[in-house]
Amino acid sequence: MAEGGEGVKVAEVKDLTRIERIGAHSHIRGLGLDDALEARKVSQGMVGQVNARKAAGVILSMIREGAIAGRAVLLAGQPGTGKTAIAMGMAKALGEETPFAMMAGSEIFSMEMSKTEALTQAFRKAIGVRIKEETEIIEGEVVEIEIDRPVTSGAAPKMGKLTLKTTEMETVYDLGQKMIESLNKEKVSAGDVVTIDKASGRITKLGRSFARSRDYDAMGAQTKFVQCPEGELQKRKEVVHVVTLHEIDVINSRTQGFLALFAGDTGEIRPEVREQIDAKVAEWREEGKAEIVPGVLFIDEVHMLDIECFSFLNRALENDMAPVLVVATNRGITKIRGTNYKSPHGIPIDLLDRLLIVTTVPYTERELRLILDIRCEEEDVEMTEDAKDLLCKIGHETSLRYSIHLITAAALVAHKRKSAEVEVEDISRVYALFLDVQRSTQFMVEYQEQFMFNEVPEECGDEMDV
Repeated sequence: MAEGGEGVKVAEVKDLTRIERIGAHSHIRGLGLDDALEARKVSQGMVGQVNARKAAGVILSMIREGAIAGRAVLLAGQPGTGKTAIAMGMAKALGEETPFAMMAGSEIFSMEMSKTEALTQAFRKAIGVRIKEETEIIEGEVVEIEIDRPVTSGAAPKMGKLTLKTTEMETVYDLGQKMIESLNKEKVSAGDVVTIDKASGRITKLGRSFARSRDYDAMGAQTKFVQCPEGELQKRKEVVHVVTLHEIDVINSRTQGFLALFAGDTGEIRPEVREQIDAKVAEWREEGKAEIVPGVLFIDEVHMLDIECFSFLNRALENDMAPVLVVATNRGITKIRGTNYKSPHGIPIDLLDRLLIVTTVPYTERELRLILDIRCEEEDVEMTEDAKDLLCKIGHETSLRYSIHLITAAALVAHKRKSAEVEVEDISRVYALFLDVQRSTQFMVEYQEQFMFNEVPEECGDEMDV
């Protein structure tokens, strides 16, 4: 019995190591546009919403050219029409260097700071500073790594040698324990082209040498090949760092310095600190040491902001260093929070006038099917064509989000009956187990008298608009 128990435990551990987090928009890789900014039908995880994606592509081009700083974009559409997906696609298309900050409008009211401070921090998270500096580096192709392994098992290696070469020279360097740990962390091996920062000892792997392009055992799908460096191994090189204004604010306003960035709650930052930083950044810009990189701030559920926040946004957008503001809402004509006035999308007219409005439309049944195909692939679920047709029909009659939720649930039901594929009976099973909004509302109306604190009048029960 003991042996059988141990076997079960090992199997559980193996299964757990394979678990990967799959988010609602983890399949998004970009906007799915070609070079002429025309939207492909299915590309980079994006399906449909052709006009909205084209508009987002034009906005991206303006961002890259620096022609849209201080502007704002509104993504407006029904729930489940891809507004957040388009914002995520914009973030992916911009690349890692362009700052992208994301928040929900409701977050403003749960932070332990004033609303304007929370918005100011969000704005400064979306403004990058590209700082240029010269540093001494060692750059070359790794010929050989020799590490002296200690006799005692489990002890860390303390000494070693690293042989680097360029097209003109070859040198052997002695390695200490920290450098050995860095090499192991970066998984550096013979044939890799690396740079080593002499000041910090930081190792960066640039890619694999073209001379090793025939070493198939050392190749992968993401392998990048580079030329062996020329000239001397040691050289001075201009290094570019991109940090956000918020990171600079936090580092200069806390006694613990950059460690405050990992603490989570950064608290309120004094205006004097920001003024000093802005002055210093302006000085760096004049000297040519730094450039401003206006990023993107995405605020979802923008209708949750109140009139004070909207007034702040109006003023903040006029700042010289303002990022591109992208907001999204699924509301129609509704009250502006904090007032008794109604306005389109719950946004004041004066702010709406500043916005480029991009609308999203409901997906067609064909587009729903393509999205479900992509989600099945993303969640690693095998499903029969009939099951996908049924799931598509459910999504068309209820909502896309509900049908996507059923994918994993149906896969678990299929797994329980030891089937490799999800079939129609599995979809029907989870459809009966988990209610959508319409059936849940109908249930509430039928059994309203048995619920506590029911506020629906009996005569309105039958007429309620689901």
